[in-house]
Amino acid sequence: MTVAGKEMARVRRQQRVRRSVLGTDQRPRLCVFRSGKHIYAQVISDETGRTLAAASTLCGDVKKDLTRTANREAAKQVGTLIARLCQERAIRAVVFDRNGFLYHGRIKALADAAREAGLQF
Repeated sequence: MTVAGKEMARVRRQQRVRRSVLGTDQRPRLCVFRSGKHIYAQVISDETGRTLAAASTLCGDVKKDLTRTANREAAKQVGTLIARLCQERAIRAVVFDRNGFLYHGRIKALADAAREAGLQF
């Protein structure tokens, strides 16, 4: 499968999941994106169209502690950070949006770390 074919398959999965996953003000959507070098997480309210919290491996809190940004350990730290930011903003529960990525590896590590830090999915 070519790179374009993989991206098209991810976009199809993303559209299929996005039909049923919707973030509200009471239970916003935790959207995850992973690139070859970094991983990003945003908590979004689809009702108001606002990003309520965001974290990534580019954040200063996470970046200074890492030697590599494209591994599971980095994803765990981003998951812990996004859960802490949500708790500061009184967000206890979210809907997880894997954004078309398969639920394993870095995506799973981020989700598990966020759950362990107190965020409910």
